[in-house]
Amino acid sequence: MCGFSGFINLSPVKQSYSNLLNSMLIPLNHRGPDSNGIWFDRNIGIALAHSRLSIHDLSESGHQPMISSCGRYVIAFNGEIYNYGSLKSKLSALGAKFQGDSDTEVLLKSIEYWGLELALKEFKGMFAFALWDSKEKSLYLVRDRLGEKPLYYGFHNRSLLFGSELKALKGHPDWKGGVDRNALSTYLRFGYVPAPYSIYRDIYKLLPGTFKKFQIHHQELIETECVYWSAKDAAKSGLNNSLTCKVDATSLLHSSLQDSVKLMMDADVPVGAFLSGGVDSSLIVSLMKEQENSVNTFSIGFDEKGYNEAEHANLVAKHLQTNHHELYVSANDALNVIPNLPTIYDEPFADESQIPTYLLSKLTREKVTVSLSGDGGDELFSGYDRYTKGGRLFDFKNKLPICVNKFISNLINARQPESWNSIYNFLSTKGNERLIGKSLYKFSKVLNSDSVFDMHKNIVSACSSPDTLLLRGNEYDTSFENLSLDSSFHQINSINKMMLMDQVSYLPDCILAKVDRASMASSLEVRVPLLNHDIFELSWRIPLSMKIENNRSKSILRDILYKYVPQNLIERPKMGFTIPLSEWLKGPLKEWVEDLLDEQRLQSAGYFDSTQVKKLWSEHLFGIKNNDQILWHILMFQAWLNEQ
Repeated sequence: MCGFSGFINLSPVKQSYSNLLNSMLIPLNHRGPDSNGIWFDRNIGIALAHSRLSIHDLSESGHQPMISSCGRYVIAFNGEIYNYGSLKSKLSALGAKFQGDSDTEVLLKSIEYWGLELALKEFKGMFAFALWDSKEKSLYLVRDRLGEKPLYYGFHNRSLLFGSELKALKGHPDWKGGVDRNALSTYLRFGYVPAPYSIYRDIYKLLPGTFKKFQIHHQELIETECVYWSAKDAAKSGLNNSLTCKVDATSLLHSSLQDSVKLMMDADVPVGAFLSGGVDSSLIVSLMKEQENSVNTFSIGFDEKGYNEAEHANLVAKHLQTNHHELYVSANDALNVIPNLPTIYDEPFADESQIPTYLLSKLTREKVTVSLSGDGGDELFSGYDRYTKGGRLFDFKNKLPICVNKFISNLINARQPESWNSIYNFLSTKGNERLIGKSLYKFSKVLNSDSVFDMHKNIVSACSSPDTLLLRGNEYDTSFENLSLDSSFHQINSINKMMLMDQVSYLPDCILAKVDRASMASSLEVRVPLLNHDIFELSWRIPLSMKIENNRSKSILRDILYKYVPQNLIERPKMGFTIPLSEWLKGPLKEWVEDLLDEQRLQSAGYFDSTQVKKLWSEHLFGIKNNDQILWHILMFQAWLNEQ
């Protein structure tokens, strides 16, 4: 796992290329602390820089930027090609000679023998890379199928800048910066800036499964784009080729997961796993134990009731007999991490689980260099409540007259969620249910939705009307709008629609971005066996009836897991990997909150309506309404802005 950056200058640069590249490389040292390298051709204006975290072939033969044996190509590569061993054998049979045993050399040799597009179809892995073709005088920027590895790019003045993180691009003298207010508006809704946008004007994220070609022609860059793999196409193909026998589907998925875990455990450094005690991480660890007797597992816990999964993880670890390590997180631990979040994430990012994810990565890095994760199970196998409950509620709502839907919605919105919680607790004999008000408000969003796409967007939105908080800025169209316009998906099941929307946006832009930045900040490589593209494609061949049975989510994954772990250790309400944010904002984080939300500071920055923000904070502080989510979105932007 590594980081890279670079540029193409179309106008002469007086500064030393070595100094310039080093200024773009130093901010990426956390991604690759083992070695650094630079390469450039000043006559053409192309330059690459690379920081290396050595995983395969720890010797100098894996050093980057790497030049192909034929001299035509130069590459700066971030990621892992898991099947590089079998590809190396295939290339050797064709007469290829290798200097070492790095996956980078195999990747480069594959492109040399087969060309970029054919080689990409062969790769199983997570990757982003910059490839210079000296014969064509073309730069290729390439990103993996599911968006596990990041890649930013954009034109500032007469320079094309690119890199693994935004902070690297800032080292170039042509960097402009400048907040994209439309991206800010979109961020305020979702808590992340969805691809292809970034928080900065004229800087973009390369979309998953895509490569861009920039060819130098008469001192201009001709830009073309190619989508070499598409989640939408994989979904369509899978739905048209569904498996009919559950026994066969379970067996095929089981063996595919075994193969994926085996591939991802291959490394020349120690490998461990995150373990929450839930379905996905427990399954990954179970499959790892099939491969190795000794497996290190890691989990994070909280003292606050309702947020602690560490005790469940510990029970699973004991059953599987792993070498288990855990860390209990306090509000002070979170407070110590918060000042680093703007630097870690480069742009505003408001998934509060970013804090425990970073602390978990830091803990894990003390023992291993690579960790496997269970991410992707919810999105591929229908693990979120919003899929099952949202789908049922939408079907129910469509059976009611419009006037009845509006009446029920108005009735719900007449009271704050906290008021509904109090009413429920007064009437119920089941004990405290602190989320009933939040659930009712989500139901209200369903009632006000015109389509499944609209409903899903409303449910996942922390702020349904960013324009009421921002002084300027219009939301960008996202995958929600793009998918809703695709007529080929209008006939599929509502749950499948919601899963696909999460797979093309929420998964790469939130979940995977969170894990990549948090782990790389600790120089830890995280691999995700469930997101091997073979398993992604297989997941769409598995009918929804095998994923959800008797209201049991991820049913087919559970069936495999229970071959290894007793059901009673797993079956419990889904918790989520989060922190007691609402309480912390009013308690140990209060001073930090009030400093960032100071009225004069907000007015001086000129992004938010200070009166509206003050109202949100006052409601939250005095228990009138729980505004923790939207406040965290605002706070993460303010903290990021302050860092700039």
